[in-house]
Amino acid sequence: MPSDLGETGYPHLLRLEPRMAMTLTDDATAFVTDRHLAILSTHASDGSIHSVPVGFTVENGIARIITSDGTQKVLNVERGGHATVGQVDGGRWISLSGDASINRHPDAVAHAVELYAARYRQPRVNPKRVVIEIAVTGIMGSSGMVDARQ
Repeated sequence: MPSDLGETGYPHLLRLEPRMAMTLTDDATAFVTDRHLAILSTHASDGSIHSVPVGFTVENGIARIITSDGTQKVLNVERGGHATVGQVDGGRWISLSGDASINRHPDAVAHAVELYAARYRQPRVNPKRVVIEIAVTGIMGSSGMVDARQ
């Protein structure tokens, strides 16, 4: 396998230690901070891919998606434990994947809402809100998003 493809064998794909602080390029950091929607993909009970539009935030190697408890995406994460969130705008794109879990702790939910409000807008009040947390262990992206030499 050519050495210029990085440790995973694929260009633009990095494997990180779980919960390791992510190192993104300046362009990637701006991209995941600007207001863009994304697609969250999880595995459905029949093994198919379940993909839905979401807003998300990234902080300290954790991608967060706020949602209502009991939704299909929550059920999928609880059953499957892995998720990917991908964002695209024209030719720029980034994909963050890793082990996923549901956090129902009120402080975690409040923090995720605060991050979401800073990136998008203040969400409506939702007493059933939970947080999908993805401990990012894989990153893929278009040119300039990920330094494959790391």
